[in-house]
Amino acid sequence: MSTRIKPFRLKTIGKFTNKKDLRILDIGSGSHSSTITKKWLPNCHYTGVDRDVNYGNTEEDIQNMDEFFQLDLTALDYGAIPNNAYDVIIMSHVIEHLHNGEQVLPLLFQKLKKGGLFYIEFPCEASASFPSKKETLNFFDDDTHVRIWSIKEVANIFMRGRFNVKMAGKNRSRINIALMLIKIPLQLITKGYVRGGVYWDVYGFADYLIAEKA
Repeated sequence: MSTRIKPFRLKTIGKFTNKKDLRILDIGSGSHSSTITKKWLPNCHYTGVDRDVNYGNTEEDIQNMDEFFQLDLTALDYGAIPNNAYDVIIMSHVIEHLHNGEQVLPLLFQKLKKGGLFYIEFPCEASASFPSKKETLNFFDDDTHVRIWSIKEVANIFMRGRFNVKMAGKNRSRINIALMLIKIPLQLITKGYVRGGVYWDVYGFADYLIAEKA
């Protein structure tokens, strides 16, 4: 886990709000997300949502959550999560795992305050033709992926939900691309292979969209 480089999602959210005590609802809160978020937004109120609090998380990560809801998104029952309660919803690399994402999103919209921001990220359409790598570069490397989404499809759901789309495009960091020169030999030495995620920025694996609730 690295907290030295501010994540693209937090940089993007920061373009549209200066609020420091954001109430954040993180849909899919594994992979140390709470600790990373608290590093850059120490005054935020962080609420995680996932099927299991331990998914890719340490005890420190769990302690950094102010609140956690354990649920299956596909069941479409989010009554435990209060409506109109959050300034920001983050949903990073979740929707591609859902067979009913077009039903999930409108229900999550209800949890956001008026004027709140929704950041969503997912594998791009072209990833279906990328080279196959361990830990995912080609969309089909991950057998839990069930649907390829386009920015157009996602944007239409947000617009139907009366959101104003603020930005959309590729999650691509020049810093991460430059760091490939270090990461590739280091991972070959330590792991014996290079994680697919190391190549995400150079290939443009992930698309994103950020929208504001009207």
